[in-house]
Amino acid sequence: MASNKQITSGRKLRSSYITTTISIALVLFLLGIIGLLFLNAQRLSTYVKENIGFTILIKDNAREAEVKRLEKLLSTSPYIKQTEYIDKDRAANELKDELGEDFVEFLGYNPLLSSIDVKLFAEYANPDSLVKVEEVIMEFPQVKEIIYQKNLIHLVHQNVRKIAVVLAGFAVMLLLIAVALINNTIRLSVYSKRFIIRTMQLVGATKSFIRRPILWGSILHGFVGSVLAITLLAAMIYLSSKELAGVIGFNNIDLVFILFGIVIILGIFITFLSTFFAVNKYLNLRTDDLYF
Repeated sequence: MASNKQITSGRKLRSSYITTTISIALVLFLLGIIGLLFLNAQRLSTYVKENIGFTILIKDNAREAEVKRLEKLLSTSPYIKQTEYIDKDRAANELKDELGEDFVEFLGYNPLLSSIDVKLFAEYANPDSLVKVEEVIMEFPQVKEIIYQKNLIHLVHQNVRKIAVVLAGFAVMLLLIAVALINNTIRLSVYSKRFIIRTMQLVGATKSFIRRPILWGSILHGFVGSVLAITLLAAMIYLSSKELAGVIGFNNIDLVFILFGIVIILGIFITFLSTFFAVNKYLNLRTDDLYF
């Protein structure tokens, strides 16, 4: 009979350990996602800005050799990241594919102009810099017009800053929630051991002797929970890296290791601190208070 009770008690204890570890892992996983976005905030901002560009329309009488020379000159500029020359024929074919009909045959001539698509480096992809870049490019005699969406660039420039602030606030809020959730999970775990703690005190065990194995156990829970969270994060990064190439992925391995290190440190630190205060509470309680 006693053996069955011990088996049942052991199963409950293992179940409690597993539940605690999984709860810690899930909370740290959510925290890791926000950390991943926060650490990638600058890369996300750069990625968005560098994918917004403008189109330079070339005069119809400009020679192709001059246009090629202009493209090469632009591509070597310190503020331009990428250029792509699109001649009249290619522009006509692309528009024909979009419209689904041959407008050149209908009109009898190609009304489109050759163009150069330009993408700037992130630090120059703002309204003020674009005005200066536009003034410089318009000085070239081959250039007829520069087309870009001023309102869109202004909105992106404004919203990137707002998103960074919101993301930082959300990260802090989630960190507080994570601390609260892990703390409650640890408190419940320690609560189930309150009579064991009291029994050890009654037989003369010191507070440090009682506290030590429980704290080491919490460190182990925090570490295992962190490893599980890191495994989930690594899987998420791997699966999403194809869709978000250049933004989130294993390309910047230092950033990934920093994130994993933060998750491990937070997991161990939060569980250790929560366990320390929870154990101290029951070490200082009277026997009658243990039932409430």
